[in-house]
Amino acid sequence: MRKVIGIGETVLDIIFRNEQPISAVPGGSVYNGIISLGRAGVNTTFVGEVGNDRIGRLTVEFLKANGVNADHVNMFIGSKSPISLAFLDEKNDADYIFYKDHPHDRLDYFMPEINEDDIVMIGSYYAVNPVIRPQVMAILNMARSKRAIIYYDVNFRKSHENEVMKLTPNILENFEYADIVRGSREDFNVMYKMDSPDKVYNSEISFYCKKFIYTDGASPVELRADNGLKKSYPIESTETVSTIGAGDNFNAGLVYGMIKYGITRETIDNGLSEQQWDNIIACAQAFSANCCKSIGNAVDTDFGNIMKAELKD
Repeated sequence: MRKVIGIGETVLDIIFRNEQPISAVPGGSVYNGIISLGRAGVNTTFVGEVGNDRIGRLTVEFLKANGVNADHVNMFIGSKSPISLAFLDEKNDADYIFYKDHPHDRLDYFMPEINEDDIVMIGSYYAVNPVIRPQVMAILNMARSKRAIIYYDVNFRKSHENEVMKLTPNILENFEYADIVRGSREDFNVMYKMDSPDKVYNSEISFYCKKFIYTDGASPVELRADNGLKKSYPIESTETVSTIGAGDNFNAGLVYGMIKYGITRETIDNGLSEQQWDNIIACAQAFSANCCKSIGNAVDTDFGNIMKAELKD
């Protein structure tokens, strides 16, 4: 059975509206997507770290409760689990304050089993953090050697803008390892001062990776892929409660679609057809839209059960 392995940070998201806390839920960019995939019946494993505290234990139990293998999450004695404060505005978009000491990241883990056609998800600062780069590279090298598929969500926040030059070698290396790269308009504005999908693809991505997805909030999703394939996918308007996790769940939906529609290593190497892209991007948009309908960082369990049933059909 194919599986999805996610590598990333964990954090407790405390969500505010009108300056008052309204919810607290375990999160993290790859973590959120893995929770949704677990709810959707996908065989999932999460690789990461937590503090040996109440939040850390909650974070691990939340993985298990949602069907995710948490055997590769390390709990560090004497360290505190990170926290983020997410302040929702009138559009239900979030402004974040993070409380985390990145230099104390360690990522001590034992290597998860990775097989051909498995999908490895990486993203955000965790995927380029110099402190844990050797450990991340070990997993990427294993994934490549085993002919797994690597999905990279850039997710580069403005809080790390002053580190772009220092992190560029790691970013480029991730582009080169990745089979599919996704990034948002905000990411590439911060990194390259560019806000056009064509400019970003042609000047920064295509040399390393031919399959590129560019997202920009409620604007159409832009695809650039092998053989000059170029397509826009409009976003259906939906009532949003919170956009926290929208991008993370787009990733989850795309990966779910790759499993549902049988996108294998061979498919990746030969190039996806337009219909295959249509199918998996529709899944990505469905996951993202569902996530925006609630205060949680993942798809709701009812939606997950529907996706689980479709996976079995």
